[in-house]
Amino acid sequence: MTYQECLDYLYQQLPMFQRIGNAAFKKSLDNIIALCDALGQPQLKFKSIHVAGTNGKGSSSHMLASVLQQAGYKTGLYTSPHLKSFTERVRINGQELPQDYLIAFVEKHKGLFESIRPSFFEMTVALAFKYFADERVDIAVIEVGLGGRLDSTNIITPEVSLITNIGFDHQSMLGDTIGAIASEKAGIIKPGVPAVISTKQAEAQEVFVAKAAQVAAPLYFAQDNFRLVLKEGNLEGQVFQVYKEDTLYLQDLEIDLAGHYQLYNLPGVLQVIELLQEKGYTIPESALRSGLAHTKATTGLKGRWQVLQQSPLTICDTGHNIDGIRQIISQLEALQPKRVHLVFGVVNDKDIAPVLKLLPKNYVYYFCQAAIPRALPVNELYEKAVAAGLAGEAYATVAEAITAAKANAAPDEVIFIGGSTFVVAEIEDL
Repeated sequence: MTYQECLDYLYQQLPMFQRIGNAAFKKSLDNIIALCDALGQPQLKFKSIHVAGTNGKGSSSHMLASVLQQAGYKTGLYTSPHLKSFTERVRINGQELPQDYLIAFVEKHKGLFESIRPSFFEMTVALAFKYFADERVDIAVIEVGLGGRLDSTNIITPEVSLITNIGFDHQSMLGDTIGAIASEKAGIIKPGVPAVISTKQAEAQEVFVAKAAQVAAPLYFAQDNFRLVLKEGNLEGQVFQVYKEDTLYLQDLEIDLAGHYQLYNLPGVLQVIELLQEKGYTIPESALRSGLAHTKATTGLKGRWQVLQQSPLTICDTGHNIDGIRQIISQLEALQPKRVHLVFGVVNDKDIAPVLKLLPKNYVYYFCQAAIPRALPVNELYEKAVAAGLAGEAYATVAEAITAAKANAAPDEVIFIGGSTFVVAEIEDL
């Protein structure tokens, strides 16, 4: 098998949520348990941190992995979906999974896949766990794919569990209230394992308290312990004053991730690091500072309020649900732009009416359709957007929409590309 033949086999044989949506989501852990049993239970052979949440889990996972790597630990990182290459999903010390490992894994276990018939995600999780076990990582940061309770990653027993912001996304599978969604995320809280909640939200709080009590897990609301004050920020990063019990704890803490939402993610990351230190992990302040200041370079993180070009200022972000889009609009408005040209596409299995209501009517829109079966046809998106009072044109592809935006935007205007992870994934120079 070549690498491309291997990917073709996986995409064609295994149902993939990113491509087809809900039909690929298995509401059971049976397949991942069967896969890992056949592979010798690799999930038991390395230490881990488990990260769930509606928004922020990707940034938080990358920050944690960067800090641990800077502290000298051989650090695995499992995230999804990928933007450009499948191998982005599985990394050790920032290095992507070798293509040869993937090919050998698939060739060796084709018979296993054909008997168990896992989803694409279930296969990928098993692959990541086997790779981390084979490579004897010291610790791996494992990001939940969807939900928590029934997510394939939820067969690990981590050192610490982290749950970031809870918002509305995938309601058809996770529930249509914050409490119901929080209950699914709370499924990663394990007996006796410390659980950290990044942000305190009234509807979710009681769910986490009840779950932690049920399984005797120590529970930490990170915002109760760490208070952040933004000192300065720009398009490339931010500097915070961090207070603990009203005492300055970390002065001028720099992170290389822009975006207002990092204010909500960072307390959870700091709390997890503190708990790991209490468990005996050696993470000096120098490693914490270096890891947070160089997360993108250390881990390869892309697509989070990422500046692609300065003139006209061109930014992309993978935020795609109501909370994510609200934060993006807030950040765009903070730039006080002369005009915003917004390249926008979405998937077909979400109610986009609330998102369209959030989008400013004075922006110029370039509606498009990512090249996946799950993309909402651009003509449908265009009709809904026009009905919501938005003005723009429809383009058959992401590339055409970006080209049009670049042709129309003046040097002192702003281009933003987003609405879906899959729109961002098709940016050529990402």
